[in-house]
Amino acid sequence: MPDVQALVNDFLIKLKKRKIEGSRATARHTAELLRSVISQQRVPYTNQAGALIDAVRAVGEKLIAANPVELAVGNIVRRVLHIIREEDLSLTTAAIAGLNLSAASDGEDDDDGERDEHTVLSAAVVAAAARSTLRPPSLQTLLEDMPESAAIPHTSSSGGDSEGKSKSADKSSRTRKLKHDVIEAVNELIQDITTCHEQIAEQAIEHIHQNEVILTLGGSKTVLEFLYAAKEKKRSFRVFVAEGAPRYQGHLLAKELVARGLQTTVITDSAVFAIISRVNMVIVGAHAVMANGGVIAPVGLNMVALAAQKHAVPFVVLAGSHKLCPLYPHNPEVLHNELRSPSELLDFGEFSDCLDFGSGTGSPLLHVVNPAFDYVPPKLVSLFITDTGGHNPSYMYRLIADYYSADDLVVRRRIALGN
Repeated sequence: MPDVQALVNDFLIKLKKRKIEGSRATARHTAELLRSVISQQRVPYTNQAGALIDAVRAVGEKLIAANPVELAVGNIVRRVLHIIREEDLSLTTAAIAGLNLSAASDGEDDDDGERDEHTVLSAAVVAAAARSTLRPPSLQTLLEDMPESAAIPHTSSSGGDSEGKSKSADKSSRTRKLKHDVIEAVNELIQDITTCHEQIAEQAIEHIHQNEVILTLGGSKTVLEFLYAAKEKKRSFRVFVAEGAPRYQGHLLAKELVARGLQTTVITDSAVFAIISRVNMVIVGAHAVMANGGVIAPVGLNMVALAAQKHAVPFVVLAGSHKLCPLYPHNPEVLHNELRSPSELLDFGEFSDCLDFGSGTGSPLLHVVNPAFDYVPPKLVSLFITDTGGHNPSYMYRLIADYYSADDLVVRRRIALGN
């Protein structure tokens, strides 16, 4: 099995050099790496969930710092942390329920004094859960906090060895159970990321109708599958694709649409406002969806959203659950944008004299700004379509809250406090 640290370093290099294209691929690779971290992490008998959380946090901090603009990385790190807490809570709840049932069944055969002891056992478990610093507490912490009077009645000396072996086996079993459940849940997360396109595309027939005109911008694979799914259901419609300068991702999307048999028209970005009155619906992808329902999307989409609002055209955003970010746009952890190379806009050979730093002033007279993303406020969005269904922008904060724990919104919080 490859060394985890080598896997982490290799992925960090890919993130820093932007070698992984697209949020879905980045999210899947992040989840697979964290699965490897969890599977090879040695956990103690006590505070097992805490050990896994610390390991994931340590790796997650490095991944987020390597490419802070790719919010899908932080989303997956927080999702995995939430999974660990949920699985630990599930095991703890099951253990408490099992102890209470055992106490109740034994109490039926014992006298009143022994019933009181089982009552103390239940109270001790609850008190241990309340004192735990990790939310939810680990099962081993609860068992170790039980008072001696609440322990299981002593057996004969001949059974002492077998009892000790049984306890050791139980500890090992609980350790394997938590890691096994967490890894299974992460596998389900990876499967959801892989199939999110198909789940979103299945809803296309509900939103695209016969003879409609659809406008899109960017090169989203989710939008491509969504439109193709509607075409497969015998819906006839036309697609206008804004070219998406300066990277011209719209050209590639238009080529894919034509290859799949869709009627497609390519327009310049500046023609969006002129053409929007003929459009029935705008369908676009997203780089990330914030907790307030705002969208970080390819540059130019804010202009499209404003044009759609002006002409009362529905503005629909497609986004897998891995793009749902629990942070708000004003959070300092959120880096909205990055500036891409000026070479996408200008030919350095033709404009070399304007960009010459060797002039007497020490700075060029010509500056080039090439942002990668736009921010679309929630008031401009009509509907979100995720792999769990369609949702209004005002509901996104509640949907996002189901995927994350409040303790994990700032991944570096505990590390910073420790320093």
